[in-house]
Amino acid sequence: MVVIGLILVGLAALVHVFIFYLESIAWSQPATWKRFGLRSQADADVVKPMALNQGFYNLFLAIGITVGIIIFAGGNADVGRALALFGALSMVAAALVLVISNPKLARAAALQGALPLIGSVLLLVSFAG
Repeated sequence: MVVIGLILVGLAALVHVFIFYLESIAWSQPATWKRFGLRSQADADVVKPMALNQGFYNLFLAIGITVGIIIFAGGNADVGRALALFGALSMVAAALVLVISNPKLARAAALQGALPLIGSVLLLVSFAG
């Protein structure tokens, strides 16, 4: 169960690396900012510093999960699981904030939060086992 949980949170980390790419690297491309509901390059330029910051938050959470998986694989199961769980639950919390702040973004919140939620449940259950 722990391995499946780690795989799921690892996939969530990959999703968040992609979100980092969109928000921090590809933000000025019309296809990117339109995906985030902006209507013009001028609007995208105004939001760009915030998007850059959000992108790095996503990257740091993905790195935390990745380091947790590496530590787990290196033999320190409890520390690795805990670190991966912290990153994954942070992703879940961010998804909740997103949907609470704007229910129209439920699809984006589900994309952001489903994998880390399921993986977190499996990791929590694996601590008990």
